[in-house]
Amino acid sequence: MQRSNPAPAGAGPLIVVMGPTASGKSQLALDLARARDGVVINADAMQVYADLRIVTARPSEVDEAAAPHRLYGVRPAEAVWSAADWAAAARAEIAAAHEAGRLPLITGGTGLYIRALVEGLSDLPAIPQDLRDEVRALGLAGGVPALKAALAPLDPEAAQRLADPQRLARALEVVRATGRSLADWQRAHPPAGGHAGPVFTIALMPDAGTRDRAIAGRFVKMLEMGAADEVAAFLARGLDPQAVPLMKAVGVPEIGAWLAGEISRDEMLERGRVATRQYAKRQMTWIRNQAHINLGAHEQYSECLASRIFLEIDLFLLTLGH
Repeated sequence: MQRSNPAPAGAGPLIVVMGPTASGKSQLALDLARARDGVVINADAMQVYADLRIVTARPSEVDEAAAPHRLYGVRPAEAVWSAADWAAAARAEIAAAHEAGRLPLITGGTGLYIRALVEGLSDLPAIPQDLRDEVRALGLAGGVPALKAALAPLDPEAAQRLADPQRLARALEVVRATGRSLADWQRAHPPAGGHAGPVFTIALMPDAGTRDRAIAGRFVKMLEMGAADEVAAFLARGLDPQAVPLMKAVGVPEIGAWLAGEISRDEMLERGRVATRQYAKRQMTWIRNQAHINLGAHEQYSECLASRIFLEIDLFLLTLGH
């Protein structure tokens, strides 16, 4: 569907495709881009980095050549992007797509990125770097249980409600730095800077059994594609695991431990599957808590589902006069 009247920057339509790992969201975004003259804009916090194409499941070079892809592999691993940084870059790509008369398609599994773009961000206080480093170290050493334990006496509501390690770390940073909970700050400073135009959100939500079956062979396929060599070269750079988020990407610790001779190949594969399932579960929890989903599909993306999704998007665009 070609659009002849580009929308003003920030005011045009936006399609958001979200779903957990292995739900087929990247393929859906690619199919939409090819069929509806779209631009795929990455909203995965690990896929923005130039390293680890295989481990982070970035679109292949063939896929990237089939339709315009933006914000994939655009940063070195040590040049860390915040959600605000990413949202600013995404807004620029959305404006460029609208200017060219194309349909911008946001897709990825990082909920904080999508929320920052669509709803905007609250104006929160700056956190001292030494406190950030301390909280990161706690999370790396003890994971979610350690972060919850540290947060519980200071912000019990957040400690009980949150399960994502990044969100737990953020809540802990804020309350330690200011003495006020993150929720208090957000109530006092409502989000601003969200997308000004209409948004159509698609959520792929396959059940746990379907997700687990899709995840089961994921690590084996990654290894066949060269993931071990990719991780070995990445770890050889000696980057600081406390400062570089990509060091914690699912697959890096597991493959790294195997390469170091600390665990067997079978154990590496099992750890990888477990970590991926846990990550997908956290993604699903976030998706279920979103109020503005226009089309929710409790299945993986497929050709059968595609026709329904395409029809809904066409109806959405027609109501806007596109």
